[in-house]
Amino acid sequence: LHSPDPIAGGARRAGPFVGRDRTGTGWGRAGQLYVPHQQDDHVRKERPGGRCQCRALGSGLLVDCSTLTSKCLLLKARMSASKSGRALVRPSEHALVDNDGLYDPDCDQQGSFKARQCNQTSVCWCVNSVGVRRTDKGDQSLRCDELVRTHHILIDLRHRPDTRAFNHSDLDAELRRLFRERYLLHPKFVAAVHYEHPTIQIELQQNASQKAAGDVDIADAAYYFERDVKGESVFPGRGGLDVRVRGEPLLLERTLIYYLDEKPPQFSMKRLTSGLIAVIVVVAVALVAGVVVLVVTNRRKSGKYKKVEVKELGEMRKEPSL
Repeated sequence: LHSPDPIAGGARRAGPFVGRDRTGTGWGRAGQLYVPHQQDDHVRKERPGGRCQCRALGSGLLVDCSTLTSKCLLLKARMSASKSGRALVRPSEHALVDNDGLYDPDCDQQGSFKARQCNQTSVCWCVNSVGVRRTDKGDQSLRCDELVRTHHILIDLRHRPDTRAFNHSDLDAELRRLFRERYLLHPKFVAAVHYEHPTIQIELQQNASQKAAGDVDIADAAYYFERDVKGESVFPGRGGLDVRVRGEPLLLERTLIYYLDEKPPQFSMKRLTSGLIAVIVVVAVALVAGVVVLVVTNRRKSGKYKKVEVKELGEMRKEPSL
């Protein structure tokens, strides 16, 4: 996403990010190799006083080149650019899915989502720390008292069903390595990996008390991973997601992510009522259709019987009387 900030005659460790040190050799003092920076749609590189800095587009906030950029800033930059275990887990009844699509978010000075988000038509709603809506939409009088943290993320994946089943232990180890090395997520936050051919589930868990300074947020790691799976990698100048289990490529077809907050979402009964009405309408239509088919079928059968009776009566009249 952005280039490292050279300091003290060498280059800071850039993790999955790109850039060069001041020597231009591509090597830091400790011998790490840095890939030359390539300009992308999410960051603007500046050199005030000869010092390399990176600012997120759309918000203008300085970003740390040694770790992942927050999901809020990535969405902000994206919208700015556009204007310019073996047993599977059932998601909690309170789990949220991001069905609202892209929007231009409001981020605070730390790059986190603000609790209340609004669009350009004065429609507002409350979000969680992942930026997913957790209330009904309202007007600008809507109050969002706090940013509720998402502490549990369930990533539901599916690989190509025509490939042979992977060894669960090997798959578990490879996915944990991926999140550790590519997304810099501490291994303790990958709670479990479940597999039932061809479905894979990755559980990420991180409470506010567990997240230390400098730890990557599970929300950011999940977002980077989702973009990789969709072929829309946030990392510039790097290939797409290439995961191999014992040399066999893991070819993923789709991903669905569930978010569980520390507090249940606050949707009103209107949302539930609309869904219930839809179910009732479908059932009613099915019943009416069944009744119509039954009536038509009975009428056709009755018509056949009447024709047979009339025919038999006519034949009896033609017979000579004794």
